[in-house]
Amino acid sequence: MSFFNLNNPELYIGIAFAIVNAILLCFASSKFLQIIQLSGYKISGYRVWLADTHAKYISRLAMLSFISFSCMLITVVIFDAYLGYASYLAYIGFAFYLFFLIYFICNMYIAPQKTPLKTTYRMNRLIACLFTIIAIVSFILFWISTTYLPLYVPYIRFSVVALTPLLLPLLVPLAHFIMLGYEILNHKKFISWAKKKLKKYPDLIKIGITGSVGKTSTKFILNSILSEKYNVCMTPHSFNTPMGLTKVVLDYLKPSHEVLITEMGAKQPGEIQALCDIIKPKYGILTLVGSQHLATFGSLENIAKTKNELINSLPTDGIAIFNGDNEPSIKLYEKCKIEKCLITTKECESSFAYAKDVVLNERGINFTLCIDNKNISCKTKLIGMHNLKNILLCSALAYKLGLSLEQIKIGISKLEPINHRLELKKENGLIILDDSFNSSVEGSNSALECLKMFKTGKKIIVTPGLVELGQLEKESNFNFGAKIAETCDEVIIVNKVNKNSITEGLLSEGFSEEKISFATNLLEAKLKLKDIAKKGDVILFENDLPDNYT
Repeated sequence: MSFFNLNNPELYIGIAFAIVNAILLCFASSKFLQIIQLSGYKISGYRVWLADTHAKYISRLAMLSFISFSCMLITVVIFDAYLGYASYLAYIGFAFYLFFLIYFICNMYIAPQKTPLKTTYRMNRLIACLFTIIAIVSFILFWISTTYLPLYVPYIRFSVVALTPLLLPLLVPLAHFIMLGYEILNHKKFISWAKKKLKKYPDLIKIGITGSVGKTSTKFILNSILSEKYNVCMTPHSFNTPMGLTKVVLDYLKPSHEVLITEMGAKQPGEIQALCDIIKPKYGILTLVGSQHLATFGSLENIAKTKNELINSLPTDGIAIFNGDNEPSIKLYEKCKIEKCLITTKECESSFAYAKDVVLNERGINFTLCIDNKNISCKTKLIGMHNLKNILLCSALAYKLGLSLEQIKIGISKLEPINHRLELKKENGLIILDDSFNSSVEGSNSALECLKMFKTGKKIIVTPGLVELGQLEKESNFNFGAKIAETCDEVIIVNKVNKNSITEGLLSEGFSEEKISFATNLLEAKLKLKDIAKKGDVILFENDLPDNYT
């Protein structure tokens, strides 16, 4: 009987299996889909993840397939031997495959994640495409394994379908490429809509903020200050991609808004220019130029050029604000042809805004804000010199936009710590400095300086180190370890990515090896803290690696 004969029960078994297998494998592929999403739907990031993790998820899928295939093969052999060839009872072997696959999925979903897979329209389309591909592949394999394989390898039969999980690392990017053309056209459509909407608000004050670090913090600070005079629309969270900014314009921007503050991120040259083409900002803030994302940019020169794309996109009547405490930013300031302002944390001849009488402690910052030869005393709950720099950048632009020093002072006083960005907390008698959102060379140095300000209890750091630094990563983490040794009493290194480099840096400064602990993830590190930390101790959580490092 032909396999495709409508009276053939195996045809319907094959269809049912293809559908069930496609559903389950879509769940099993969530890690691969998550990495695609975290990589900004760029296959290069997916490829790097596979290399960095030594394809450990593929080895897990291989183990799943091997065990399932073996159980299904044994089941076929047993039932065929005792009940005759092609006994339908042999299909009981599918139960083993389904059991092991569901067990695999459950264990994967239990694993802690920093940024879980987000359900978006684009991801739903990608999953629908993946489901279709898996269903077709599963059905074809079932057909071949029940029609042709028995002629050559009798007992294998449908056991071969247990190998389908091994195809996931290839099928996920295949689905991505199939959908890519549609997604590009779809993005262009939404970007076009966003541009048309922005044209309806010719008087809207549009501001772009970029830099290697501090973009989100600066955005929140500027929002607080400008809200003393204007009705402000700010991009939420870390919305700093073309579709993120487009969503803000289409869904958040209202006719009543007078100011639009946009955060502009990039990992490759040209990406900030693309954002500026959408928003067309008149004002720009460059927080600083550092080594963050050096692995994707390739060089510090490329980073500086990319950040400067914001400044170059500003109109001739625009204003650019630069960080005078950052050498690469000073060079860009000197090249800037439009109106520009330089801020510094100390008085300088070329400074438009600076701070004096600065008092930094664990409760915040007291300082005198000096702008355009005018002074005012200010106070904030934010801690750290890096936050003072961000405040000065925002204050300079706010002054240029017509705010009085008194309004700026009030806005500064209302500032609240931003989640996971050197956020000060108290838990069970412990003092927590949560700087886990991400980290950079500059940010980690600032965090350690803040940790030094606390005078009581032990100082403990929990960190996986610094990533995305390319050829500088090993050296930077060695130096990070050396700086930790100058400040901390206990160290917990999370994940193995930078374990050796940080440890070598610690030991180079004579740090006790007995005071260094290791954890595979943040959850395990927190369990270790229960044995190490006592009331009054200060714990710094410096960085928490994204899921594409696990």
